[in-house]
Amino acid sequence: MDDFPVPTKAAFVSALLLASSLAAPSAYACSACGCTLNSDWASQGLAASGGWRFDVRYDFFEQDQLHSGTDSVSRADFSFPTDQEVQQYTVNRNYTFSLDFSPNKDWGFSAILPWFDRSHATIAEGDTAISTSHDEGISDLRLMARYAGFDAQRSTGIEFGIKLPTGQFNSPFESGPQQGALLDRGVQLGTGTTDVLVGVYNFGALSPDWGYFAQALVQQALNSREDFKPGTGVNLNLGLRYTAGATFVPQLQINARVEKREQGAEADVENSGATLVYLSPGVTWNISRRFSAFAFVQVPLYQRVNGLQIEATQLASVGMHYHF
Repeated sequence: MDDFPVPTKAAFVSALLLASSLAAPSAYACSACGCTLNSDWASQGLAASGGWRFDVRYDFFEQDQLHSGTDSVSRADFSFPTDQEVQQYTVNRNYTFSLDFSPNKDWGFSAILPWFDRSHATIAEGDTAISTSHDEGISDLRLMARYAGFDAQRSTGIEFGIKLPTGQFNSPFESGPQQGALLDRGVQLGTGTTDVLVGVYNFGALSPDWGYFAQALVQQALNSREDFKPGTGVNLNLGLRYTAGATFVPQLQINARVEKREQGAEADVENSGATLVYLSPGVTWNISRRFSAFAFVQVPLYQRVNGLQIEATQLASVGMHYHF
């Protein structure tokens, strides 16, 4: 995909990979754990050409900073037991496997399957000791399509698809006072719901050496499952990349996500929903005509959460692309 002119090289993935939204009544955890991270390195994605492509990506982020609104909160301010949950950390080691097929330059189709490895610790309402869990397994499968036949340059496109409930959503705590109680639905491997995704994108060249992209994508649950419905999410991405070098291509992105509160009896309504904005510098290494690798760091610029939630101070993403 690196043999195409600059606008095509700036074409980006149609399928926004949102890490899936991740119970005793007293053991709730923030719904934003993992689900508000936007690791969609859009301009790394699907070139407007025919053929197959396979991607593998690894994301690491540790959520351990308590936030309320736009302010950081110290755990030293709490005296246990309390009348609310105080989360300790959520460590995420996530893998994503994507297979894409483009029968022509106008259409493309992709399947995206995440594999999550997540450790979580919290002190539930009324408890004085930490309860912990560790889960590994597939998350929710996404099937996406894109169409870019609106102009000869194929610089504008639409994307649409569905998220299927393939991830487990009934994992329990493994230790501590909450042992055996179900984790909050917000930190499960899957949401249990079927969601629709709809988006639009545009890319182009600012100069012979600079390309840009912009994307907006909405995710909406179509149903609830066992008294839980994840909040509607909107992702906005804007990026620049410097293409003068054939081997190393630096890039800078701004990624934003706005998510509404969860709904349902099993939802943590008060402590769910957020607005998050990240600055994401990175680089792509074009190893060969068909094979490339990338690395990015994501640093929060703005974090506003509902209630009391934990967020990450930085996030890392590395991956590889192979174009058959």
